[in-house]
Amino acid sequence: MHVRIDLMWQRLSFRTWLFLPLGLSFLAALAMGGVLLQAFATGQLADETEPGRRSARAVAVALNSTLRASDNPRRMLDAFVSSLGTSSDIQFRPLQAGPPPSMKEGLHEVHGVPRWFVDLIGIPDIEAASPVLIDDKPVGDIVFMPNLSADMFEKWIGFVALMSMIALLMLLTGTIAYLFATSTLGPLQNLGAGLTRIRRGDYTTPIPVAGPPEIRQACEEANALATTLAQLSQDNRNLLHRLVSVQDDERRDLARELHDELGPLLFSIRAGTIALSEGSPQAGHLGNSAQEVLRSIETLQSTNRRILDRLRPLYIAELGLEGSVQTLLGNFRRQAPHIGLTATIDPGINEIDGPLAQTIYRVIQEALTNVLRHAGARNVHVAAAISGDALAVEVSDDGGGFPADNVFGRGLTGMHERVRALSGSLALLRAEERTYVRCSLPLGEARDPVSG
Repeated sequence: MHVRIDLMWQRLSFRTWLFLPLGLSFLAALAMGGVLLQAFATGQLADETEPGRRSARAVAVALNSTLRASDNPRRMLDAFVSSLGTSSDIQFRPLQAGPPPSMKEGLHEVHGVPRWFVDLIGIPDIEAASPVLIDDKPVGDIVFMPNLSADMFEKWIGFVALMSMIALLMLLTGTIAYLFATSTLGPLQNLGAGLTRIRRGDYTTPIPVAGPPEIRQACEEANALATTLAQLSQDNRNLLHRLVSVQDDERRDLARELHDELGPLLFSIRAGTIALSEGSPQAGHLGNSAQEVLRSIETLQSTNRRILDRLRPLYIAELGLEGSVQTLLGNFRRQAPHIGLTATIDPGINEIDGPLAQTIYRVIQEALTNVLRHAGARNVHVAAAISGDALAVEVSDDGGGFPADNVFGRGLTGMHERVRALSGSLALLRAEERTYVRCSLPLGEARDPVSG
């Protein structure tokens, strides 16, 4: 239960944390005022009316003495009653008049005093009744029935003044707390939003420095952290760019070796085998062996060309990026005729060259290789288009998707590093029974040379 209350309290906002205790304090002050009013008002009323009660008893004693000494006590009593009047707190109540009305019922009619306030105050037993005797027989009572309307109105005014002062203090405190919360929460919210931007990789938008000194210092430190992260991110991109350039250089050198050394050597072996086979037509067994060697050489040449295609994009400088991509798509159609391939290639990508063009080509190449090897797809679509200052590449298929714990394979991991080096993004996702490889690359930054 205690843990649940802590969790509920932690979910409340800062303003609730601030104003809830203030509201509870106000309610507690109201309750305490009611308790103190009920505790002290009763005793105060009893003390204030005690002289009147003693006077009523003294009047009764004097009246009884006078009536015993009078020759006509009834006449004397009537004269006394007439002398009292209706406004006096001391009254004569004949026996036949019955019990007097409750004093609290009369107080309910006090103008300007709410009924609940009258009920809240405990009216003490201040009625004093002293018997009046004629010939030792009771004929009525001298009663003390004070009019407490003025006292109740006075206490109501005092209660209203006290509650008004408490409410004013609470309002003033609440206003100060609200201004404090506003001046504090605004910079804190800006700090939180800035940290969220930093977590998402936006290091360029500074956090406004405002609020108390502690919060301003936190904002300044967060901005300094963003500057450091921006420099580290740039250094990381530069390093990745250099690594990619080194890899491209190594692949280009290896492709040149395979093309210039292994290619002619295989061609020479193939030519020699053909000559050997044609020069000894009567040697049947040797002719069969020569044919097997020729088939092996053709397989080696085909493998060599495929390796060259993987190591070096198909003459992007000569064909242009669009032409190289179209050649890549044509090779895929020949290699996988059972898979329906459609493509939407923006002719404007021919304006792209250098590392960006190679990265685009390799992303499409790697995505198609994954489709061919792992997807089990029947249809695949390739799209490449320039949109504003970015180029978007998407390869989608209707295959079985990818394992949940293995989003990027080795090939796409390498592509992801290449894309990061060019400040781009590469994502693999599953939606509507299709698998998507989506790549976005900024054109301007990708074309900028990296110093160092």
